[in-house]
Formats: sequence, C-alpha cells, structure tokens
Amino acid sequence: MIASDFEFFASLWDGLIQFLAHGLTGAAWWQVLLVALVFTHITIASVTIYLHRHSAHRSLDLHPIPSHFFRFWLWMTTGMVTKEWTAIHRKHHAKCEREGDPHSPVVFGIKKVFFEGSELYRAEAKNQETLDRYGHNTPDDWVERHFYTGRSRLGVSLMLIINVALFGVLGVSVWALQMMWIPITAAGIINGIGHWWGYRNFEATDASTNVSPWGIIIGGEELHNNHHTYPTSAKLSVKPYEFDIGWMYITILKSVGLATVKKLPPRMAFGDVKPVADEKTLEAIIANRYEVMAGYAREMRAACQREVEGLKARSADASVLDAARRWLHRDDDKVPADIKPQLALARAEHPVLDKMVTMREELRALWSSTNATREQLAGDLQAWCRRAEESGIAALRDFSIRLRSAHA
Repeated sequence: MIASDFEFFASLWDGLIQFLAHGLTGAAWWQVLLVALVFTHITIASVTIYLHRHSAHRSLDLHPIPSHFFRFWLWMTTGMVTKEWTAIHRKHHAKCEREGDPHSPVVFGIKKVFFEGSELYRAEAKNQETLDRYGHNTPDDWVERHFYTGRSRLGVSLMLIINVALFGVLGVSVWALQMMWIPITAAGIINGIGHWWGYRNFEATDASTNVSPWGIIIGGEELHNNHHTYPTSAKLSVKPYEFDIGWMYITILKSVGLATVKKLPPRMAFGDVKPVADEKTLEAIIANRYEVMAGYAREMRAACQREVEGLKARSADASVLDAARRWLHRDDDKVPADIKPQLALARAEHPVLDKMVTMREELRALWSSTNATREQLAGDLQAWCRRAEESGIAALRDFSIRLRSAHA
C-alpha cells in the first residue's frame, strides 16, 4: 500500500514537473518562440486595424466579429481600453508637435518618448478632459463598461494563466514579451522614431517620418509619414515599393464581408493639357497638394544632381551643394538652423536652384493663402505656370505643363 501510494505521488510529481516544463502542448522552445511571435503579430494587427484605422480615424468599418475579437485580444495582451487609446491618438493628431501633444519627441525629446513612451500614455489616459473631448464614438456597451474598462489587470492576468497552461514556465517569457511588445513598438518606435528619423514621401506639417518602406513588423505603422499626410486613409502605403501588411489583412477581411473601406489616399488624375490652368486645375492641385509637392521635390533633386555632375565635370568643388541638396526641397521650418547658411550659399551659387526654390514657395502659397478668392487663386496659378514655362528651366516648364493636365 505504501509503495503504491509512493508510486502514485511520484507519478503525480513527475506529471507536475513535466507540465511546468512544457505545459499542455509539450512544445519545444523553438515552437514556443514561433507562437510568441504569432501572438505579438496578432496584437500589432489588432492595434493598427482596430484601434488605429477603425476606431481613431474611422477609415474603415469592421464587422462585429473581428471588432470584438480585436477588442478582447487587446484587453488580454495589453490591457488597453479602446476609448483611452483612441482619445490619446486623436489628441496627438490635433496638437501634433505642439504643446499638448501627448507623446511628441519634438516636445519631450526622443529619449523621453522612446524609453518612457508607455509612461506618457498612462499619464494622458488619466486626463479626463482628453477622454471626454477626443474619445467619442468608441464602444460603450455592457461588456465595455462592466468587463473591459477598469479591469485591465484581469485581462493580462488571464493571458499569463493561458500562456503558463500552454507552455509551462516558458509561458512566463511569452507573456513578458507580449507585455513589452506594444510599449516598445508603438510607444517607442512609432511615436518616437516615427517623428525623429527616417524618410519622408510628403512634406507634412509635422515631423513624421517613414521608418521603413516595408510595414511588416509593426503592421504597416512603419509608414508613419504617409499616415500623417493622409490620416483618414485605411491604406498606409502609397509608393510602388512600399508594403503595408495591415492593408493586406484589411483586404482579406473586406473580401469575406468583414470590413468596409471608407477612404484611401487621393490620386491625382491627368488628362489633356489645357491652354491655361483654370479653377478645376486649381481644385485638383489643392486636393492633391502633398502629391504635387512630392513631384516638385523630385524635379528639384534631379536638377540638383545635374548641377553637382556639372561641377564635378569641371573639377569644381561640389561640397556645398552636396551638403545642401538634401534640404533644398524642404519647408523652411523643417530645415535645421545650422544648414540654412549652406542653403543660402548654394542658392547664391546656382541660379537655377534658387529659381526653383523661389517658385516652390510661390506654388505652396496657393493653398496657404486664407484671404484670396477662388478666382484670384486661379489667376495666381495661371501666372505661376506662365513664369515657369518662360523661365528657361526645362524642369519647371515640364512640371507646369503637367500641372495644366491635372483635373479633379
């Protein structure tokens, strides 16, 4: 009897050790790592599709099935409340890079946002004024009021229990990775690096950048400059070489009737070249002003490259122009103070580039003006096109002719 009892408890102990080591699944470490990466990717997809594009910007509508799945998953893996995240993000756009922006590196510094972004989020989540002003049209059903809101610890605790049950002790590591994933990727990389380092397709009014042209790891949110340029678009990629995996998932949901896309980035349409630019041309240019200025920037970079090649062909010093050409097409308030003297010198030495910079600012004034009438602005556009085509600069002439073919 004693031996039998001993064998029973020994077997029970062995089972417990086996459970703690491998959980119910008995998965190897590499299988656990693979599942952990899948879990974190689902979390990223939930943030970008549900919280960001659906809730904050209303760029798509979601069927109740994926909508509630995302909400439940985020409650377990992040503890975030839809209203809080939505309100904070909307406030970020409303006050971007200015006092009141909850997490701008321009305001707080990159070190603060990158390393303490989650603390900034939690502090703003306690601001009731922010929630009241920016948290409208977010879930307020029974489940939200009695289950999710105020019970974030319950959700993440449930996730811990599930991970340990599935993977044993390794499940704690899976849970820790899940808890760190959004503070690092969203609060740190997107809110921090995405307003500090990277490339810009468009001269948006803020400091937003695209961290990478391939939006895979952070669900497409890497294309942050594109998003700030077209914040209500459900698709974040705009260039042929860019990829937004979040948009791929939305396309799949749409194909099975679980999502309805409401808005995409505008695309400028072109037709026959008009004799003169008219009010319809003006309307098309203003509606697509970021694309227009991106096209102008390409012409400026090409003209600058030709100037550099000309200098090098004559064995002349091209160092000033080499240093300045990265900034010639940028808005003046985006140019660092220590670069401005180099820009001034480059413009003084290269009349073609100086003319293109001057006319860039004149073109930008078409949508910056607040006092001119529609007829006056159309007249200003006609005058701009005439000066561009009479400038003797091929890039300006060709750009103006293309503008005259634009239509709304």
